[in-house]
Amino acid sequence: MKAPAHFALVGVVAAAFIGTAVALGNDYYLRIMFMMCVYYICAAGMNVLVGFAGLKSLGQAGLFAAGAYSAALLTSKYGVNPWLAFALAAVISGAFGVLIALPSLRVKGPYLAMVTLAFGIVVEKLVTEWTEVFGGAQGIYGIGALTWQGTAFSSIQWVIFGVALAVAIHLLLRSLLASRFGRAFLSLQADEIASSSVGVRVYRAKVLAFVIAAVCCGIAGALVAQQNQYINSDFISFHLSIFILLLVLFGGAGSSMGPLVGAIVLTLVDALLSRWPFVQHLIYGLLLLFALYVMPNGVMGLFQSRRGSSKAVKGAARHSVTPIFSAGRRGAQADGSMLAVRGVSKAFGGVKPAKDVSFSLCSGEINALIGPNGAGKSTMINMLSGLICPDEGSIQLNGTDIVGRRPHDICTMGVGRTFQNLRLFGELSVLDNVLVGRHSRMANGFWSSLLGLPNARREEADAAQRATAILEFLDLDQLSDTPAGSLPYGLQRRVELARALATEPQLLLLDEPAAGLNPQETAELCDYLVKIKNQGITMLMVEHHMDMVMRVSHHIVVLDYGVKIAEGTPAEVQSNKAVVEAYLGTGAVAHA
Repeated sequence: MKAPAHFALVGVVAAAFIGTAVALGNDYYLRIMFMMCVYYICAAGMNVLVGFAGLKSLGQAGLFAAGAYSAALLTSKYGVNPWLAFALAAVISGAFGVLIALPSLRVKGPYLAMVTLAFGIVVEKLVTEWTEVFGGAQGIYGIGALTWQGTAFSSIQWVIFGVALAVAIHLLLRSLLASRFGRAFLSLQADEIASSSVGVRVYRAKVLAFVIAAVCCGIAGALVAQQNQYINSDFISFHLSIFILLLVLFGGAGSSMGPLVGAIVLTLVDALLSRWPFVQHLIYGLLLLFALYVMPNGVMGLFQSRRGSSKAVKGAARHSVTPIFSAGRRGAQADGSMLAVRGVSKAFGGVKPAKDVSFSLCSGEINALIGPNGAGKSTMINMLSGLICPDEGSIQLNGTDIVGRRPHDICTMGVGRTFQNLRLFGELSVLDNVLVGRHSRMANGFWSSLLGLPNARREEADAAQRATAILEFLDLDQLSDTPAGSLPYGLQRRVELARALATEPQLLLLDEPAAGLNPQETAELCDYLVKIKNQGITMLMVEHHMDMVMRVSHHIVVLDYGVKIAEGTPAEVQSNKAVVEAYLGTGAVAHA
């Protein structure tokens, strides 16, 4: 849905919600509607963490508590202005988001959920047991409420403020998630290694997702504390963490409308079952199992597939006149060389896939790295791209040593790659996959993307133009809106190549690009590689198709058990006895 139509729809929904609140007038019903807004704010933030970044968290109650108790202590004990305290509660909650994110960066899946669960339990025990500060079960009274013209908000004003805040958060997050940050989050969920290889700063993106969720939960906690003017440890429980997670999963993780559906439906269920807590907990457990196993895409998944960003930028992506391979043309140095590998060694226990390997690549050429299975070719590609750090030696790109740098830094320096086993973002469209490749080349920052500023929109439009031009270059433009994972294998290989080209590489690393292709697809790949080389991009490919290697390569490096045994032109390598022996064996050569 285009932005003007979406804004109009949001305005209509908000107006209808406020109109209903005014018509009802009953404080009980207004309280329910206010809690819908509170839970929506929680769910909208958690949707970024769970639905987009794919990071399961059970520590939301701790983040809710950070906001609630920050507002409570600042206003009741330190006399801070309620509005200032509300803003500071969001900031403090964001800081706790960083705190919970840091130990979570090295774990995934259920282990991540356990780490966040531990955080929530620690906070719950802290506010329960440290009565001198947090009041425990007795709680904190006299919390400063938000005011209008010197008077505390009435029930209807709280609903109106909650709706306004929910609308603002929805629109801000929609703008952010439609930008390169949203695509980065989705790429994390699909494949962190591939995400890093195209320039996404994986750790930073994870921390950002945690902070967004923390700020939203903190705002919700501050709202509850200041509306009640009272908070105690009963508000902070594991039950709350499960409920907030359920809001996202039930409504539809990854859907912009899922949090709203979850907040409305489950808040009503919560109100209806409030008299029977044991039934309430049972129903939540059943709903959670139902959402996980029966309806994994939530209620909204029944009506729509996951939203990609390609439609949002598709209109601006036609008739590109922007050059798409400028980085490749900048790669040539005065002496013609680009990459220098000097004395590189790597060992995994007793296995040594690289032993004092040295070679150099000249700009604008197609180079091949060949050798029998187990020769160390993929290990060398992984060291060049930063996935593996060599034990010894240096790797210099245009005179700069890249050893020890992270994959996203090496990508930014001008090294793109594909993988031996496909690492596409399968649920994203073809265009979105290529747009993720543009991530490190885009200049729009977090705040400009969040606020939807003109420079962010220009960056998105330019990225869409370049991505579409690359798809046209590789004859994929007719498939731009197709989910990448649904394509035939040969086309998926080409999409991965397009994504690597979107990083504007000076050096393109291809790890067995023809693996699994039929003869016709292999011949087409050769033609595409020549086209790419003619754009000034240097390539190094690992490949077992010798006819392909000899057809397109200018320079070949041969490895055998981690040792370089030959180097030269295709003709020189073909006639090298050591190469023949490595492939066929000494006995076979003697027999011949």
